[in-house]
Order: sequence, then structure tokens, then C-alpha cells
Amino acid sequence: MALKSAIRNLRNNPHLLFVRLPNILSFLCIVVGVVWLLLLPLNEYSRNTYISENALLPGQVHAYFTGSEQNIFRGYKRELEGLLNEGQERGGQKDEVEVTVAVSDKVQSILQAAGLKVATQKYEYTSAGITHQGENVYAIIHAPRGDATEAIVLVAAWKTADDELNLNGVTLALTLARYFKRWSLWSKDIIFLITPDSKSGTQAWIDAYHDMHPASVQPLPLKSGALQGALVIEYPFEHRFKSLHIVYDGVNGQLPNLDLFNTAVAIAGGQMGIGANLQEMWTHDDSYEHRLQTMFRGMTKQGLGYATGAHSSFMPYHIDAITLQPKGEGWEDEMALGRTIESLCRSLNNLLEHLHQSFFFYLLMQSQRFVSIGTYLPSAMLIAVNFTIMAIALWMRTGYYPETKPKTETKKPSDEKTKSNAIAERKLALPLSLVVGLHLLGLAPLWIFNNIFHQYFKTTTYIFMIVDIILPLLLSSLLSTSLALKSPIIPQQYHLIKSFSLLLLGLSLSTLATLNFSLSFMIGLLCAPLTFISRIQGSAPFRCITSALGLVVLNLLSPPTVLVGVCWYAGVDVETVLTQAAFGWDVWGMWTQVVVWCVWWPAWLIGCVHLGSSIF
Repeated sequence: MALKSAIRNLRNNPHLLFVRLPNILSFLCIVVGVVWLLLLPLNEYSRNTYISENALLPGQVHAYFTGSEQNIFRGYKRELEGLLNEGQERGGQKDEVEVTVAVSDKVQSILQAAGLKVATQKYEYTSAGITHQGENVYAIIHAPRGDATEAIVLVAAWKTADDELNLNGVTLALTLARYFKRWSLWSKDIIFLITPDSKSGTQAWIDAYHDMHPASVQPLPLKSGALQGALVIEYPFEHRFKSLHIVYDGVNGQLPNLDLFNTAVAIAGGQMGIGANLQEMWTHDDSYEHRLQTMFRGMTKQGLGYATGAHSSFMPYHIDAITLQPKGEGWEDEMALGRTIESLCRSLNNLLEHLHQSFFFYLLMQSQRFVSIGTYLPSAMLIAVNFTIMAIALWMRTGYYPETKPKTETKKPSDEKTKSNAIAERKLALPLSLVVGLHLLGLAPLWIFNNIFHQYFKTTTYIFMIVDIILPLLLSSLLSTSLALKSPIIPQQYHLIKSFSLLLLGLSLSTLATLNFSLSFMIGLLCAPLTFISRIQGSAPFRCITSALGLVVLNLLSPPTVLVGVCWYAGVDVETVLTQAAFGWDVWGMWTQVVVWCVWWPAWLIGCVHLGSSIF
């Protein structure tokens, strides 16, 4: 009886049902979602890593890459160093091109002398007014025990992801090519790819391998079978190293199969005695703080969606890949790294089918601790659900809440008794047109930031910050007056505008959470204030002052302002970030900008219009 009485009172109190209760539920969803994420590093919510694919057998074979191979390594390195030093002594752009050609020819001759089939590929990309061009050199070892239907790729770029000279990495790849050719145990072809850089060269090669390349990229004259995995070697310094840094983040938040990462950790730590690090956590004591920090660093890279190395280009084609980076100063040399790569290739060579048994969606806390998607996904879903709850409440409010009716409507005595249950006709044309129009308007900044020259990025960002101040006030003024409309907009339509906007935001973030959890979670938190924005009631001075303060806070959360603030905090130039983003759009197929300008920015703009309407 008490429950029935409470439900009856709730139905008879529309303000509590349609205003206070949705606000409370939305706030609880946000709080629970954040707390859920903070609980993940605890032992009760995370678990130890394990290898699901038994055929990998990591560390079960003896690695023979040592002894005389070190002399081969030093010989190759001396030859390549001579060509590079010759180019530095000459100087000049023409001589640099000649040296690049000479180095490419030298790499080809080394691979051919080792008995491999060698081919080259030229490519050219243009992004933000910058031209990226070069020539890839690659060679194939055909498997003595295979039928050329499967292959493994070893990549070494002349420039690492941090734009450092990767001389040792390239030399090690050439040494391994000569060493692997002498073995008859391979059941898969092995492809050795030497690219000019880690950004465009690998992408051009993998696109051409699957015949998805643009006209500015040459097709590949030589191919093998389906690629089962890829390993990238980065060794940009001369001294010995202490541990291996494993980079695994891909484009648009894609991740390799967890078995590949676990195999690398098991071989490096178990077989070779080399420590494994991730997310640039050089000292990890397995505490809650370090686990949380590692998780947040991984979420940041996943949310931004950019390529963290040459391995990232393989992810869109469902090819599992990682980058191995020696770090620190210790007692391990290039032979230890070579044996690690040899053992990894032997494990991938054992595969009977493509990696599929382990996880593709996960968050790593440390090298041997992870959280699966079933555990962490509810945190982002709760953030997205709060928008949907408010959207549904506003939709119901526009039909049953009396204050949303036009003021000109006369009340009859019979309506007084049933006004709480009265149904108002919803006027959908203007709200739908405005919401759809503002989301389509997001295509304008999306096109601008992906097509202008890089030297104009900073100026354009500041222009958009000014536009974000003026545009909501202009739209609020037009909606609140009869200049652009036949009649002023009524309160019901404001609620419908907010309802449609939040509904689209909730649906978009819920879908995005299954593809890129981190991006969905971060944008959901930045958009959380939009749930609680409403038109201010009261006297004109109070409405103007309160709305102005609210608009100031919202402008601090606009996409351009957040970009400038994050760049200032990280000490990175805005032009550098946007140039990288434009390159990602043009070359990598990165779609983070679509989410920012076609999901986040329109929702933010509608929230500002809703709040700014209180001023007029």
C-alpha cells in the first residue's frame, strides 16, 4: 500500500517526476560510472594475463641468434653508417636525395646477397600542405615448409615514431633476414619491410598489399599470403638497454589480440630475462596508483586514436602487431633483442589459424594485469545512459507538463481538475530542423581543419573560439524573437530541442563505447554538464547574470578551448597536434575528428543555445 501511495503521489507531482527524478538519476549514473572506472585497478576487478592460444608455445624453443651474427650486424652497420656520414658531410638537399637512393640501393643489395626476393615501392601523400614521400624496400623469405598462403612481417623504419634515427633497428632487421634465410623450419613466409619513416611508409605498404592504395602510391610488384602478425623494431641509440617497451596502441583505439602482447612479455621476461614495460611506465611497483596511471595513459592514447608507431597501420586490416623498443641503460645488447624477435617469430610460426581466442578489447594495468571489456564497459555506458534518461524525461515532459503549453491557450474549468494528466500536442518541426541543421553544421569545421595548410591551424582555432562565443548568442536571439520565425518559440520546443540533442548524444556515445571505450568516456564526461542545463527563470537581471556565467563555464568546455588547454598543459604546440590529426585523417583513416565535430560540438552548441535563450 505504501508503494502504491508513493507511485500515486509521483504521478500527481509532475515536477518531481519530470524534473527532479531525472536529474538525480542522471547524476547518479555519472558518479557511478566514474567510481566504476576508479575501481578497475583493484585485484577484485582485474585479473592476471594468460595465453589462450596454446599453439604459440612462447619461450619453448632455443634461440640461436648470437655469436658470429654479431659480427654480421657490426659489418652491416658500418656500411650503412658510412653512407649516412657521407651525406652529412656533403649537405644540401640534392645530396640528401642521392644519399637516400644510395642507402636504399645498399639495403637492396644486402637483402639480395642473403638470397631474398627484393622489391621496392614509391609513395607520396599530401596533408595540411605538407608532402610525405619516400621509397619502401621489402624482401620475402618463402617458407620451405609452407605454401605461401600465410606470412609474418618484420618492420624497421629509418625514423622511429619519435623521429629518431633507427640505425640499429634497420641493421638488426637486415641481420635477421640473413639469419632466418638459413633456417628450413619456417611454415610461413617472412617479409622484411624497411620504410623511410614510421608514419607514412608502413601505411603505404599495407594499403598497397591489400590493393586499397590511392593513385599516389605504387602497387606492390611482389606479394605473399595473408598476414598473420607484424613486429616492429625500434633501436635508436648505441648503448646497451635494460628493458623492452612494448607499444600496442593502434589507430582509432584498435588493439592487437592480447595473446600477441602476452607472448612478447612471456618471451622477454621468462625466456630472455628482460623486463617488459608499457605506456612509458619505467618504474612500476604494481601499486594501485601505478596501475591507475598506466590505465589512464592507455586510455588517453586510445581516446585520441592516433598511430603510436609503425605497427598501428596494420590494425585496420585485422593484423595483430606490436612495436618493441629497448629502453634504459643496462647489460642487454642487440643480440638479446634479436633472440627475442627470433623467439617471437618462432611462436607466430606455430600458429595454425589467425589469433582470435584471446581479447581484442582490454585495458592493461601492467604487463601482467588487465581488465576485459565486460568489466570496464559499464562505466562508459553509464555516462552515455545519463543523456538518454534526461532525453526521455524531457520528451515525456513536453507532452504532460502543463508549463510547456502555449501561453495563448485558454483554460476551461474542466481542465483544472485534470491538468496534470493533460496531453499537449508536440510541435516537432522547429526542434528537429534545428538539431539536424546544427549537426550538419559540424561538417564545416571538420572539412576546414582537415584541408587548410598547417601554418593556419593556430589562427583558425582561435577564430573558432570566438565563433563559439558569438554563434550561440546569435541563435538564441533568433529563436527568442519573431524576426526569423512566424512566432516566438515556446518552452515546449526548447525542451524538445534539448531532448533530441541529448538522445543523439547518448546513442552516439553508447555505440562508440563498444568501438573506442576511452573516447566515449572522455567526451561523455566533457558533455556531462549539458544534461543539467535548463532555461533560467526569474527577473531579467538574475537571468542575464546567471546565464552569462553559465555560458562562460560552457565555453571553457568547448572543443577548441579544450584543445588549447590540453596543448598548454602538455607543452605541445596546437599546430603540431592539428597537423598530426589532419595527417591521421588523410593517411591513417582516423575518425576522432568526426566524433569531435559531428557529435560533441553540435551537442555543446545546442546546450549553449538552450542556456542563452534565458537572456533574451
